[in-house]
Amino acid sequence: MSIIKIKFVSTISAYESEIVMQLEFLEQFQSQKQISISEQQKTIFCGTGDSFASAQLGEVFSNFRVKALDPLDLSKYKKILQKHRLYFISISGNTISNIKLARKSKTSTAITANPTSRLGKACGDIIPLKFENTGIQTAGSISFLASALACISLVTKFHMPNFHKLFQMALKASKKPVSGRVYVLGNLYSLPVAMFCAAKLQEVLGSDVRYERIEQFSHMGLFSSRKGDTVIIFEKANKHNQKLVDQIKKCGLVPILVDPQTNDPVGQVIFFIFVSELLSLHLAKIKNRKECFFVEEKKLRNASSSMIY
Repeated sequence: MSIIKIKFVSTISAYESEIVMQLEFLEQFQSQKQISISEQQKTIFCGTGDSFASAQLGEVFSNFRVKALDPLDLSKYKKILQKHRLYFISISGNTISNIKLARKSKTSTAITANPTSRLGKACGDIIPLKFENTGIQTAGSISFLASALACISLVTKFHMPNFHKLFQMALKASKKPVSGRVYVLGNLYSLPVAMFCAAKLQEVLGSDVRYERIEQFSHMGLFSSRKGDTVIIFEKANKHNQKLVDQIKKCGLVPILVDPQTNDPVGQVIFFIFVSELLSLHLAKIKNRKECFFVEEKKLRNASSSMIY
C-alpha cells in the first residue's frame, strides 16, 4: 500500500481525495485466486465494522456457501473453528477480536493492508490489500472498496463494470436532500452496502442512521420513524419498492429510491458504495464540516479504540 502524503489537509478533504482515488484503484484492480466451490463450503469470512460488510458481500456472492460471522460470535464455537478455514478482513490488522480468534484458528488467512500487523503474524497466510491513500486518518472509503472486491473475487469471477459511468451516476444520486433520522434499506447484494452507508453517515456527520432489510423495515423500523425522516432504498425499481415508496410518502416520510440502472450485481455494489460515500461527503459540505465527526469527538473515539484495539 503506497501513501500519498498531503500536509495541512482536513479529514473531510482527505475523505474526498480517497473517494476519487478509487477510480485509479479500479483501473488497476486484480482479482484474487478464486477459492474452489468445495472449499468455499468450509470457509468463513470474519471482520468488524466496514470489514464485516465486506465479509457479508463475500457470503452473498458465494451463493451463501461461505459464511460471514462476527469474531465474538465465532469465538464461542470451537467446533466450527476446527472445521473451517478463516479469512480475517482487517485493514489495520490490529483489531483485537480478530487477532485473538486467529490465534485459536487451525487455518487462517489475513486480508489486510498491513501484512506485518499482529493479525498478519497470527495467520498462516496473507492476502495483502494494495491501494493508495492520503495518509490522513479519515472515514474509510477506498479501503472498504479494496476489501469488498477482494472478498467477492475470492468466491466468484466477474468483469469490471464501467465504473467511471457508475461514479458519474452516483454523483447525481447523492445530491438528494436528507432530513431527520435516516433509514438505509437494502436486499441481498445491497444490504451490506446499506450497513456501510449508515456507517459513513455516522462517522462523517454523527447522524442518527439505521440500516435494515427492505422487507423487515415494514415490520420494525417503520414504527420508529417520524414525519420528515428519510428512507433511502438501495435497489432497482420494482413493484414492491414502489409500493413502499407510495406508502411511506403517505406517512410524511421522505423516500429516496436509488436505482443503480444496471443488472450487474458487482456494478450495483460499486454504484451503491459510491453513493454512500458521496452522500456523506455532500452533506458534510452543506454543513461546512472540515473534520469528520468521529475525529472531533475524542471521548467517543477513545472509547471505540479501547474496545477495538
